[in-house]
Amino acid sequence: QVQLVESGGGLVQPGGSLRLSCTTSLNIFRLNNMGWFRQAPGKERELLARIISSSSRIVYGDSVKGRFTISRDINKNTVYLQMNSLKLEDTAVYYCNAISKQLEYWGQGTQVTVSS
Repeated sequence: QVQLVESGGGLVQPGGSLRLSCTTSLNIFRLNNMGWFRQAPGKERELLARIISSSSRIVYGDSVKGRFTISRDINKNTVYLQMNSLKLEDTAVYYCNAISKQLEYWGQGTQVTVSS
């Protein structure tokens, strides 16, 4: 069982920045990949960014390319999502995601609200 603990959500004005953190209970290299999704009310869950553990390859969703950056701290077993130039439409619950041995795990979600 993999535990994912997220932090860093909150309220921010349009154009502002936030950084989300996700710490895993398992050594990060024992996970096939880790990433971030979000889900806005009435919409499907959307992939934002993912790091493939074995190759360090990064994949971004089209809606956040150039604004969001995923990174990781191996020593802390933590993945980050730096979000810049936030827009009203970025308001959603953000979820950390990990895949290990074909099993998928989710964090509890953290609310990000972009509002003036």
